[in-house]
Amino acid sequence: MIKDIEKIKESLEKRKKTLLQDLEDLSKKDSHEEDNKSAIFPNFGSKPDENAQEISEYSTVVMTEKVLEKTIEEIDDALERIKKGTYGICKYCGHEISEKRLLARPTASSCIDCKTKLQG
Repeated sequence: MIKDIEKIKESLEKRKKTLLQDLEDLSKKDSHEEDNKSAIFPNFGSKPDENAQEISEYSTVVMTEKVLEKTIEEIDDALERIKKGTYGICKYCGHEISEKRLLARPTASSCIDCKTKLQG
């Protein structure tokens, strides 16, 4: 079993806090969006090259938001598994996930063997 589950939990909570702040920095309130947050659309000017730069930067911000949201979701799932006492158990085969894997990727929900089979 995992020796330092409390350290992993603290690390996950700290990481989540940082990611939430990063997400907040990328977003602004928007009454038209369901979650009332949206990527900040840059304004560089009205020339064609400035418009292209705005679209490029906006696309990057939107993709970054999606990555941050997905990572926060994975952290929440890992924290929930810790709470339920199922952290470190592969969701596919039910065997323990190696501590080495969990230390490298604390949000892992599958063992290396199952992950390899799924990707192959």
